[in-house]
Amino acid sequence: MTYTIKQVSEMMSLPVSTIRYYDKMGLIPFLEKNESGYRIFKEKDISMLRIIECFKNTGMSISEMQQYVEMVKRGDESLEERYQLFVRRKEIVLEEMRQLEKQLETIDHKLWYYETAIEAGTEDIHKK
Repeated sequence: MTYTIKQVSEMMSLPVSTIRYYDKMGLIPFLEKNESGYRIFKEKDISMLRIIECFKNTGMSISEMQQYVEMVKRGDESLEERYQLFVRRKEIVLEEMRQLEKQLETIDHKLWYYETAIEAGTEDIHKK
């Protein structure tokens, strides 16, 4: 099955301009175009877009994404490299989650602080 850029945009909740940018940056390496120059998206292209969005959402730079795409183009010889890239990306995400947990603990503490102060009608209850 094939899709138009508009269909992919709607499926992925991505602006058409973002998809075009990813293509311009070489991040959709096997994307085909028809005789009129329109992009023809296949499942593998959508899968690549999902990976690119995952990378973006975890803070990966465009140049790092381009390196990943180059690995993909090299095929099986880069399997270990790609695996290691995902191992590192997972470590980064887990560290971000640990940091967010710490922030959440602070927020929870302040919620408790203000809830109890509101109930008492004063912050003085925390000064004991």
